[in-house]
Amino acid sequence: MDQEKFGKFIKDVRKKNNLTQKQLADKYNVTYQAVSKWENGLNMPDTSLIKQMSKDFGLSIDELLDGEYKDAKRRKIYLIIIIFGLIFVILCMLLMVVFKPFPVDSDFQFKTLSTECKNFTISGNISYNKNKSAIYINNIKYCGGDDIEEYKSIECTLYESNNNIEKIISNYKSKHEKIKLEEFLQDITLSIDNYEKTCTEYKEDSLYLSINATDFNGKTIIYKIPLKLDSCNGDD
Repeated sequence: MDQEKFGKFIKDVRKKNNLTQKQLADKYNVTYQAVSKWENGLNMPDTSLIKQMSKDFGLSIDELLDGEYKDAKRRKIYLIIIIFGLIFVILCMLLMVVFKPFPVDSDFQFKTLSTECKNFTISGNISYNKNKSAIYINNIKYCGGDDIEEYKSIECTLYESNNNIEKIISNYKSKHEKIKLEEFLQDITLSIDNYEKTCTEYKEDSLYLSINATDFNGKTIIYKIPLKLDSCNGDD
């Protein structure tokens, strides 16, 4: 047992109960010098006094002998556990935001998007299940020759065509004037999450890209790029 720790604890108990050394001494029929020695770790009260102090101040004998409040120690441990738990939850939430995953539900399937247009190649896919689908397109390349002209603006739009009704799914515009077509294509990534259609509802060649390049004279060149989708009803 650490007498010095015991003494500091007795002193803390005495002060929390608004007692002077003399008042504590009178309470247990000892001199205030005896109390002073307890608090300075020079001496210990006998066993009968320790038991009485335990009853009078609502402390366990273990708390008195160990020189610390057990409940406070437990609360400190619980607080540390809670803090680390909150930190862990916050980190998990941040990771989910930063690394937002492409839909990977167990029932999701993936199909490839491609184009037979001789002037362009693309990389893309559709992920889908019976409730929804998501579209991802990137790495669009122009292979129709050398287009070295600098355009005032270029715009790329993903359309869905159904019964002569065209719907814009996604759109990307050049951020700067005076841009070449190849430079613009390098920046394009179209990512549409939680699209309302499912893959089985797409008709053949219902999706296409439209790229409009406008020069500084106001003339616009329009490229229409049909997208071919691997059969969604077939086996992987």
